[in-house]
Amino acid sequence: MNLRVWKWHFWQQIVLSLVLGAATGVLIYNFADGQKTAEDWLDPFGDVYISLLKIVVVPLVFAAIVVSVGRLRNVGSVARLTGKTLGWFVVTSAIATAIGLAVALIVKPGEGLGKLASESAETDPVTWTQVLHNLFPSNIVKAMADGNVLGVVTFAVLFGAALVAIGERGERITGIVDDLYLVMQKAVWWVVRLTPIGSFFLIGSVVATYGPSSLEPLAKFTGAIYLAVAIMLLLGYPALLRVFGRVNPLKFLRNSWPALEFAFVSSSSIATLPIAQRVSIERNGVQRDYASFAQPLGATIKFDGCGAIYPAVAAVFVAQYTGVSLGIADYALIALAAVIGQLGTGGTPGPALVALTLTLTTVGLPLQAVGYLIAIDKVIDMARTTLNVAGQLTVPILVARSEGLLDDDVFNSKPIELTSTEADETRTERHAEERREEGRRGKPHPPEPSPA
Repeated sequence: MNLRVWKWHFWQQIVLSLVLGAATGVLIYNFADGQKTAEDWLDPFGDVYISLLKIVVVPLVFAAIVVSVGRLRNVGSVARLTGKTLGWFVVTSAIATAIGLAVALIVKPGEGLGKLASESAETDPVTWTQVLHNLFPSNIVKAMADGNVLGVVTFAVLFGAALVAIGERGERITGIVDDLYLVMQKAVWWVVRLTPIGSFFLIGSVVATYGPSSLEPLAKFTGAIYLAVAIMLLLGYPALLRVFGRVNPLKFLRNSWPALEFAFVSSSSIATLPIAQRVSIERNGVQRDYASFAQPLGATIKFDGCGAIYPAVAAVFVAQYTGVSLGIADYALIALAAVIGQLGTGGTPGPALVALTLTLTTVGLPLQAVGYLIAIDKVIDMARTTLNVAGQLTVPILVARSEGLLDDDVFNSKPIELTSTEADETRTERHAEERREEGRRGKPHPPEPSPA
């Protein structure tokens, strides 16, 4: 076995970092003040890693959406593609919510619990007005600074549509934004290669703070979340992919593994966007122009884990724990709030709390109970985000199949190594060839960037 760790496959490096991080967390928890040590020595480095991802991802999303809006003209009707994408978002979220409710009603996670130690939780009700404000911000610079990715997407769609409307001048500007997109992709992947180091500190902090037995007080609730996630990931999506996508679900999981693994570690759909987009294009075979639109959109409003399964299970948990009886109408409201409320959750770590607050408010359940779930939020957030990203990768395949935009040869071939130097060079050459082809069709563009 090669002892030079930096020569290992990316997934092997992450697995090693998870094992070492967990072992370090156990040692700190048992032989030191776990929470204080984690706050002083582990959290700062983990926070730096997440901050680096946040810095580069917002401009990446903006550039990706602007460029993709113009290019969608070449692959089909923009309205039809957008409608199909949003339609599958709703369908898969509804299925995930139904699975969450069914699992919660069977497992009954809120029954038989003693008094739990609760931490204070500042949770204000989320109103539909706030969702609209996030969707249409009055200041795009402030929206970018605040991490309001949904507002950035809205502005980018309008900006891209305006570039298409003004013709040749718009194409020149689109070329400049396309170059910005290449730059941001390169910057993001420099940060992504730090994932093994970042995951060591992130996992180590969780274990050091809460200890190996952190799941015991809420084991049934945690088990219900993981069970619902597993059912959707291993049965729900595969059934849709087999029937409507006409692809092999096992190959989908194989191709999507790097993105799912990264989502588990980072607990952020937005942070996972760069690797998910490459997986969608270079492993799952989704046409580049459509994937460049669908993946950022999904990372912003598509959260089957955080926005569908989690609030469904948690709402039933809160009702059972507090002794509130729910009827058919209440379950329907939970499903409606979970499916539609994803627009307001955002794509950064922690959207589940917003989704849960919105769901509990809609049904009239006490928000104070949210504090009971804070202690294990880190543990279950990894599973929730993994499902988020799985859904964001599933929908583009379903839409691409119906529109003839899916390359079966790419999907079925041996997966390429996304983080290798050879892959970077191949990717740059492929992008340059696409732009030369557009130039031959009469679309002027700025000079091609030199290979990285």
